[in-house]
Amino acid sequence: MSDVIETFRSETGIGIKVNTVFANDFGDELDTYLAATPEDVITTGTGFSMRTEAAKGLLTAIDDIWADVGSSFSGAIRVAVSGDDGHQYCMPTSQYPWAVFYRRSVFAKHGYTVPTTWDEYKALAGRMQRDGLVPIAFGNKALYPAMGTFDIINMRLNGYQFHVDLLAGKERWGDARVKDVFLHWKELVPLTQPGANGRTLDQAAQALLTKQAGMYYFGMFFTASQDVDQAALDDLDMFPFPSMGTAFDAEKAIDAPTDGFVITSRSPTLPADLDSVKAFMEFLARGTTQTALAAASGVIAPSNDAVTSGYSSLQQAARDLMTSSTRAAQFFDRDTDRAFALKFGGLLQDFLTHQDQDLGVFLGQIQAAWTAP
Repeated sequence: MSDVIETFRSETGIGIKVNTVFANDFGDELDTYLAATPEDVITTGTGFSMRTEAAKGLLTAIDDIWADVGSSFSGAIRVAVSGDDGHQYCMPTSQYPWAVFYRRSVFAKHGYTVPTTWDEYKALAGRMQRDGLVPIAFGNKALYPAMGTFDIINMRLNGYQFHVDLLAGKERWGDARVKDVFLHWKELVPLTQPGANGRTLDQAAQALLTKQAGMYYFGMFFTASQDVDQAALDDLDMFPFPSMGTAFDAEKAIDAPTDGFVITSRSPTLPADLDSVKAFMEFLARGTTQTALAAASGVIAPSNDAVTSGYSSLQQAARDLMTSSTRAAQFFDRDTDRAFALKFGGLLQDFLTHQDQDLGVFLGQIQAAWTAP
């Protein structure tokens, strides 16, 4: 980011003052911060929170900028950066899709083939188990890995729009479609690394990297969260979560959190800075800027103008996955109220621990968590 800002300054003569804070604390205080005297521009993720802040009038629409740069982004990206009012609010700079990761050498050694359907996926996991491997690595100590599993099964069974509406409170958690998600998930639990609630995501990733596990459903950013040697990185590949025989398979919906920059509305310096701020947002949309950010982060650039020739094989696979998808969700805790997401994460830990519980009662607990202040 320092390099990007310096390039912008050298080209335009416009200086930028940067204030860096811890992301989780920033997220917890975002509403209060935006309603007070925020900086002109902030980094954020798209999704429920962004749409909520936009609806409160705390963000500035950037439709005029999108009119100039929008052709560089997919329709799914445009949806992700738009508020409920249809206006665009965010300039995206990175994406990290969730997929099933595996090591090519492990698949080659055992003669495994990439599954494309739910039944093939379960059959492959069972075969891995018989071969002495952990079929599906899983570490849920941080709560959100289980949210990702819920998201993808829900979107495969019930579609992207149901995912969005459910997480926005427009559908009820006691719906039979939600119960169906958990019934399908229960089929995977015996094939998943046990003791997940006490395992970190890095520990789960290590099971894949050390060839103790055959598959790992997670976001591609896990490769940047720990020291992955180049040989292992070159051996990694991914495939989309399998289809489940529904009308929504064609969507190929995925969780692909998108990070970017938004313009606040209550910054005391914004009126004087607005032209410079818009110039910076346009600069962020450039293919060269997006390329530089992707190279530094190890994830992928949202822009179609980004140069991908320098992508690793894993980044290219992620790019292909994004290109084939027609719907990109922003992940559970970004597509819903933050406080509810934490409650839901705790309930998912209970689900994983107590597989014999009554699902009707369990879904009632989730609905109560949503309804509670």
